[in-house]
Amino acid sequence: MSAPPTCASTGPTWASVTWRRTLPGPRRQELFERIAVDPTELERWEDVSRRLRVPFHRGVISQFEGCGDLAELDWDAYRDRYGDIRRLDRILEAEGDTVNRYQASKQADVLMLGYLFSPAELAGLFQKLGYSLDDTTWRTTVDHYLARTSHGSTLSGLVHGWVLARARRAGAWKYCQEALTGDIADLQGGTTAEGIHLGAMAGTLDLVQRGLTGLETREDALWLDPAPLPELKEFSFSMRYRGHWGVGLRVRAGRLAISVPDSGETPIRVVLGGRAFTVAPGDSRTLDL
Repeated sequence: MSAPPTCASTGPTWASVTWRRTLPGPRRQELFERIAVDPTELERWEDVSRRLRVPFHRGVISQFEGCGDLAELDWDAYRDRYGDIRRLDRILEAEGDTVNRYQASKQADVLMLGYLFSPAELAGLFQKLGYSLDDTTWRTTVDHYLARTSHGSTLSGLVHGWVLARARRAGAWKYCQEALTGDIADLQGGTTAEGIHLGAMAGTLDLVQRGLTGLETREDALWLDPAPLPELKEFSFSMRYRGHWGVGLRVRAGRLAISVPDSGETPIRVVLGGRAFTVAPGDSRTLDL
């Protein structure tokens, strides 16, 4: 991997250009005054953002510097011995050991990158830091941490289902089901009685609405990059966007349909797979994925 840059770029900063492009002048000024941001801070943010170091080990993104030097856990042996090892930390403590000695994660850590950013965004961020993050490196990183995570949090299945779906990987549905049934089936073994995990429950809806559709709002358009799961043959939902109530999205049999309810609002601009088009109020479009 190439080393990150050692100095800030010249010319307009990335942060200031982004703010200027996405916010009208009066609104930008109002926001800057409210949060007390001045141009020197934007320049500092840009400088810091280009100096961040990302460690790697054996071709994968490291959770932290030196994590690749920790001992490997015999995951199969522990599953054979205990069955459910979600709370691996407690199991090791009971044996007089500690999870801190091993390449083991309770939940998604590095893979949260794939939940927070689309593949294209993530590659762009790494490029900005001076690193190359191609599909092979990301897939290898996903495989690495999938094999070393105990899923001791009800949010873990949600994030892993999202990441696998966006990476077009098998196994995504299994984690989606875990997120859906975590409280009902009390997968944590006693935590449901203490209260449901509302974050995980809401996250399952978010997974369908944004994760499986690749839905983003940027550049004055709805961006879509569907990654439907074979096990979920059809799904649909509606949303409010730019004053339009009930904009409908439906994914079915390799096709995506979008409909805009009749109103006096302006047409909606949509970008799907590099194709841009508009849908006027009262109209609908159906396209092959």
